[in-house]
Amino acid sequence: MFRTVYLKSLYDARRGLLGWSAAIVALVLVECALWPAVRDLRGPNTGAGFLNHQLFTLVLPALFVAYGVGHGARTLAGEAERGTLELLFATPVSGARIVCEKALALASSVAVLGLAVFAATTAGSEIFALGITAADAAGGALATTLLGLEYGVLALAVGALTGRRSAAVGVAAAAATAAYLVHIAGDAVPRLASWQPYSPVHQAIGNGPLGAGLQLSYLWLLAGAAGLLIVALPALDGRDISTSR
Repeated sequence: MFRTVYLKSLYDARRGLLGWSAAIVALVLVECALWPAVRDLRGPNTGAGFLNHQLFTLVLPALFVAYGVGHGARTLAGEAERGTLELLFATPVSGARIVCEKALALASSVAVLGLAVFAATTAGSEIFALGITAADAAGGALATTLLGLEYGVLALAVGALTGRRSAAVGVAAAAATAAYLVHIAGDAVPRLASWQPYSPVHQAIGNGPLGAGLQLSYLWLLAGAAGLLIVALPALDGRDISTSR
């Protein structure tokens, strides 16, 4: 039915992706709807500041990381545990290509969530007068997308190397938690601020992300995802049906 691993992976993820997208759109629109009631109270005095405080510096990054890690862990380790990875080994497709196409499907899925955030933020700003430009909304959506992608690829890589979904989820979740702690510790303790640039969480949201424009730190998120993918590429080569579990 499907000519590529990429298309089959997207098809398998369609229902979950639809539900996640709908939930994120609803979440963003509800927060936008609160702005007219709270803009005259103490707190952020701009629409971008309000959404950064309410969504873009914790809730949305956490949701994107959770989706990316869940998808990345299921994509190879999950198939190995279900025994369906054996079907791929029976095809002429190389292990490196399987990893690449699975990673591309992961990136496409996270990008769909990013588009949902962009569309909801732009529409919500227009309806409830938050004053957020399309460029700022795109910047915020890009930051959360790249963060989810990096930890998703980390989970995919660990799953490819170990064949265990629990290991993939555990390592990626621990890494994301550590990165968040470095990010907030740097804000609270000036002596630790020099460590913040090494945190992917800080690279994504350290300057906003709404209203911050395109940040050079986003390139580190891309580089991190690319590096993890390179590590995972040879993981399936040389494995056959008898060693897929």
